[in-house]
Amino acid sequence: MQTIGTWWMWAGFTVLVVVALVVDLLVMRQQGAHRVSFREAMQWSLVWIGLALAFNGLLWWYLDSTGTREFAHTKALEFLTGYLVEKSLAVDNIFVFLMVFNFFAVPLEYQKRALIFGVICAIVLRTLMILLGAFLIAKFHWIFYVFGAFLLITGVKMALVADEKPDLEQNPVIRWVRKHMRITTEFDGEKMFSFREGVRYATPLLLVILMIGVTDVIFAVDSIPAIFAITTDPFIVLTSNVFAILGLRAMYFMLADMADRFHFLNYGLAAVLSFIGIKMLIMDFYKIPIVVSLAAVFVLVAGSMVASLLIPAKPERA
Repeated sequence: MQTIGTWWMWAGFTVLVVVALVVDLLVMRQQGAHRVSFREAMQWSLVWIGLALAFNGLLWWYLDSTGTREFAHTKALEFLTGYLVEKSLAVDNIFVFLMVFNFFAVPLEYQKRALIFGVICAIVLRTLMILLGAFLIAKFHWIFYVFGAFLLITGVKMALVADEKPDLEQNPVIRWVRKHMRITTEFDGEKMFSFREGVRYATPLLLVILMIGVTDVIFAVDSIPAIFAITTDPFIVLTSNVFAILGLRAMYFMLADMADRFHFLNYGLAAVLSFIGIKMLIMDFYKIPIVVSLAAVFVLVAGSMVASLLIPAKPERA
């Protein structure tokens, strides 16, 4: 599979991500356990978005100086569209994260730690899934049709069950961990393990981190094929995906208090998945321009959010 990524570009991107995570961890350690304010979340969101846009700008500059401007424009648009798709679909993750935190009654000052470790797990697992997806697409072109049909079915299903909430009490991961590990009923600060009378117990925070990681993998099954519909270049797919994930924690603290206001958002996300699924199914007959895809994703997501603010939720849904 063709890619614009050279060995030094892959290495540089890896170093950039590691440095960003280390800085994030050091800042978190320095600040200690505390409740993240909307202002702090907004500042960090701007930092992550700015970092992604700066990376895309450098990518455009490099491709423009070594190739053609049209090629640079195409790849920059692919990155931006992939970033927007992943950022949009990540909103659904946030709603599930909020349910997990409420289910385990996680104190606000401990949520930041749970999310950052969840983000690290997500980056590792998604990297493996993207590389596997790139390998399968390179070997089997027909898998595009499988991905397209899957996304279309998922989009329709999401629209039909948009108002239903998952029953975390019956979640198989939670049930399995509770069956095979000693788990305390109380938090021990930000610790994932606690010792009582010489016996090691897992704290609820470990369960929360596991649930965040598993949830992200489940959503990645939708979002990764969606980005491959935008571009098959593994470098663009991985970089746009990872940059979107890096800002997931900050975005959570921005939107957590507003989750109930966007009651139509799931319908917008369902429409995005359906649109991308159709795009993959017809790509051998007609290729939808990247600019059209970018505009469609933006209009569907933004339109569903605006509709949520203009049309109040029904009492039973509020």
